[in-house]
Amino acid sequence: MSKIDSNPIQISMNKKWWHSGTIYQVYPHSFADGNDDGLGDLKGILSRLDHLEWLGIDAVWISPVYASPQKDNGYDVSDYRKIEPKFGTMADLDQLIQELHSRGIRLIMDLVVNHTSSEHIWFKESCSSKDSPYRDWYIWRDAKPGTVGGEPGSEPNNWGSYFSEAAWTWHPPTQQYYLHLYAKEQPDLNWEHPPTRSAIYEMMNWWLDKGVDGFRMDVINLISKPKNFIEAPLPVGSLFADPSPIVRYGPRLREYLAEMHLEVFQSRSPEIIRIGETPGLTVEQARELTHDRECGLDMVFQFEHMDLDRAPGDRLAPIALSIPLLRENLASWQSGLFQNGWNSLYGNNHDQPRLVSRFGDARSEHWAASAKAVPIALYLLQGTVSMYQGEEIGMIGATLKTEEDFLDIRSVNYLRAVKDSGLASGPVIEVLSKTARDNARTPMQWSSAENAGFSRVKPWMPVAEHGPEITVSNQLENEDSILHFYRKLIRLRREHPVIASGEPVMIDTGDTQTMAYLRRSGSQTLLVVANLSSSRYRMPESLVPLIHGKPEPIIQSIEIDNWDFLESWQAFAIYIDHESGGEN
Repeated sequence: MSKIDSNPIQISMNKKWWHSGTIYQVYPHSFADGNDDGLGDLKGILSRLDHLEWLGIDAVWISPVYASPQKDNGYDVSDYRKIEPKFGTMADLDQLIQELHSRGIRLIMDLVVNHTSSEHIWFKESCSSKDSPYRDWYIWRDAKPGTVGGEPGSEPNNWGSYFSEAAWTWHPPTQQYYLHLYAKEQPDLNWEHPPTRSAIYEMMNWWLDKGVDGFRMDVINLISKPKNFIEAPLPVGSLFADPSPIVRYGPRLREYLAEMHLEVFQSRSPEIIRIGETPGLTVEQARELTHDRECGLDMVFQFEHMDLDRAPGDRLAPIALSIPLLRENLASWQSGLFQNGWNSLYGNNHDQPRLVSRFGDARSEHWAASAKAVPIALYLLQGTVSMYQGEEIGMIGATLKTEEDFLDIRSVNYLRAVKDSGLASGPVIEVLSKTARDNARTPMQWSSAENAGFSRVKPWMPVAEHGPEITVSNQLENEDSILHFYRKLIRLRREHPVIASGEPVMIDTGDTQTMAYLRRSGSQTLLVVANLSSSRYRMPESLVPLIHGKPEPIIQSIEIDNWDFLESWQAFAIYIDHESGGEN
C-alpha cells in the first residue's frame, strides 16, 4: 500500500448475524464425555452449554454425529438421518437444538455429501449389481484398457486419494473400480445422477425442518467431477497424482450449488447459513460462489493461508512461515471478497494443528501473549470467525512420539506409505508430531481433575501434556487469561460495526514479522497491529505516522508501556483519526 486514502468507502450491506458473529466448532469425540465411556458425546456437550453461553458465541458448528463406522471420525456417514450410538440419540440432538436456541445460540451441522461411508445402504445397493438402480449413485469405471482389473496400474487413471493411497478401489464381484478421493471406505457420490442430488436435498430439508440453522459443507467444491477423468500430472518418483487441479472446481459445481439453493434454501430464512469448505479455491472462484445468496454459499473456508508453512504438494511437511507472505495472502482474500463475497477467519480446527503451537510460541514465557496476538491479527479482519474448542484457553498440540500415538487415518496411511517405500519412519514421526490432524483432537481441558475433567475414565485419546493454567476452571478465575480475552474479542466484534463492515487495507511493514492493517468505515478507522514473533524491535516506520501520543487500545495482547517499540507478541487495535494518515 502506498498511501492511506482519507475518504474511506462507506459500506452498505444486507447485514446477517454472521457478519459480526463467532462460530465455535465442537469436535464431539473430544469435547466432553457425558456417560463415562472415554468418548465425548451429545450429553457431554449439553453439560457444557453454560460455558459456551458465557463465552458469547453466536453458533455452534458440530462435527459429524451421524451414524458412522468412524473410519474417518464421522466424516464417513452410513446414515444421514440417524445419530451414531456412541454419541447418543436423536432425542439428545433435539434437546441440544432446543437448549442452544434457548440461549440464543444456533446449531450448524457438518454436511458430508461429497462421499458417504462404504457401509451406507446406498453404496451397498450400488455394489450389489451393475444393474442395481443405485449403481449410478456412485462413480464406477472399468479398468484401463489392456490391463487386468485389480492389478497395480489398471486403475482408470493415475489419481491418488488425499489419504496416501490410490483413489480407485477394485470391486471383484462387479469387476469395476469405484472412486474415493479420501479413504477407500469413503466412496464418492455421483452428483451427475439426478436421483442422488434429489436424495441429498431431501435429507438437507429434513434437517432444517428439525430446526438446525445451517450447514458447514465438507469439501463441497469437490462434488463435480469431469466426465472424462483425465490423468493428472504425475511428479517424478510418485505412485499417484494429485487430482486437485482437476476436481477442485468441477464443470458443474456452480450449477449444483445454485440448484441446491433452489431446492433447499430459497424458501427459507436468509439467516440460515451455508459455509463451504473449499480446499484449493482461488479468490476469483470463491467470489463466484459467495457474491450472491443464489450462488449457494454464504462464505468459504479457504486453505491458502494454512498452506504457507507447508511444503508444496505435501500438507504434512512443515516449512518456515513467512509473515510478509502471510500478509500478502490475506490481503488478496480481503480485497478480493470485499463487497463481493465473504471470508471465514480461522487459525485451527479439527484438521489443523493448534493455533498457539503453529502460529504462536507455546513456550511458557510466550504462550499467553502469542495465544492472544494471533487472534488479534486474524480475527479483526473482515469475515466470520470460526474458532475451535480449546482455542479459548490456548490449548497446545498433542504429544506424539511413536507410531502408536497417531490415530487419524491420514497420519496412519501416511506412515504406512513411508514404510512401504522403504524409508525410515523416525524422521517422519518427528514431522507428523507437528503437522498431523491428531494434534487438534486431544480432549478438552476443563479442569485440573483427572483427565482434565473431560472424562472420569481413560479417554479415547490421551490428554495433551499441559500445565494447570491451560484449563477452563483456572482461567475463569483470572481476568487477564486467554479465556477472558476471547470473551472480550467476541464481544468487540459484535459491538464495533467497523469490524464487520469496514474496508480492509493491509499496511506494508516490509520484511518485519509485523502484520498491520486498517479497517475503515465512514469516519471510523481502526488500526490493528500484531508482532507475530518472539523478538522485540522498533515500531515499523510505516506505522509511526498513524500512532499519536498514548492511545487507548480496545484490545491488546500485553500491556503497552512504550509505543516506540513492539515487544514480542505484542498486538493491539486502536482507533485513529484517518485524516492523520500518511505515506506507507
